[in-house]
Amino acid sequence: ILIRQATIYPQGRMVSISLKGIDVNQQKLKIPTEKLRQSTAAMPVLIGNRMSKSLKLKEGDQILVRWRDKNGSFDAADATIVGVFNTNLPQIDIEQIWMPIQQLREITGLKDNATLFIAGKDFKEQAVSGWNFKSQASLLQNLNDLIQTERITDSIIYLLLLSIALLAIFDTQVLSVFRRQREIGTYISLGMTRSQVVTLFTVEGSMNSVLAVVVGLLYGIPLFIYTNIAGIPMPASDEIGMSVGDKIFPVYGLGLVLGTIALVVISSTIVSFLPSRKIATMDPIDALKGKIQ
Repeated sequence: ILIRQATIYPQGRMVSISLKGIDVNQQKLKIPTEKLRQSTAAMPVLIGNRMSKSLKLKEGDQILVRWRDKNGSFDAADATIVGVFNTNLPQIDIEQIWMPIQQLREITGLKDNATLFIAGKDFKEQAVSGWNFKSQASLLQNLNDLIQTERITDSIIYLLLLSIALLAIFDTQVLSVFRRQREIGTYISLGMTRSQVVTLFTVEGSMNSVLAVVVGLLYGIPLFIYTNIAGIPMPASDEIGMSVGDKIFPVYGLGLVLGTIALVVISSTIVSFLPSRKIATMDPIDALKGKIQ
C-alpha cells in the first residue's frame, strides 16, 4: 500500500485526506478492489461508508483531488467514486480514499514504492531489510489489554453470584439438618452409620447443583445455539469508542462449559457437607426425641 497526503474539494469545501494506493487484485483486505479493476473511469476511487456519510458522497460522484508528486509539485484531477464499502474499522475509512496503486505511483512518480505491506495469515515472521514487522498481537495489544481487564471484572462478578448461590445451599442444608433430627435418629437406630447418614445428606445437597445444571442446559443450549447463529447486535463502533462488528458471535468452548459445571457441582458438594458434619456428633436418642444439640 502506498500512502500520500492529498486534498479533495467536495461541494466546494477543502478536506485533507490520505490517498491510498492498493493492489486491485488483492484478497487480504475486505475492500472491494475488484471495482477498481473493473472500472473504466480515468481515476477510479473507493471510499468507506463513514466517509460517504460525512461528506455526502455516493457512488458515481466525481470529486476534485489534489496531491503532490515526489518532487513536491502540485497536480490535480477529477476522481470518480466507483464504490462505497461498509466497514467497522474507521482506520481504513475516515478521511481516506483508495485507488489503484499503479496509478498512484504513476501520478506521483514513485515507481515501485510502497509505504507498508500487509501480510496474510500464513506469513511467517522474518527479517526484511528496511522494514519492521508488526504482528497482529502487537497491533491489537491495547484491545487485548482491555479484554483482559474485563475478564477480571467478570470473574469477580461470577464469584459473587456463585457465593450467593452456595450460601443459599448452605442455609438449606442447615435447616434440613435442624428440622430432620428425628429422621436422622431413625436412620442411625436402624443400623446406618453416622458417615452413611452424612453422605446421604451431602448427596441430597449436591443434587441442587445437578438440578441447576439440568435446568441451565434446558434453556442454555437453545440460547447458545441462537446467539451463535444470529449473533448479538452491537451499537455502532463510533458510539462506544472502539472498532467492533455490527454483531458479535460468542464462542463457548467445551473446556469452559465442563469446567463451569464441575466447579458448581464440587462447590455445592463441599458446602452441603459442612452442615452435615453435625450429624456425626448427634446422640441417636436425643435425635429421636427431636432435641436440639
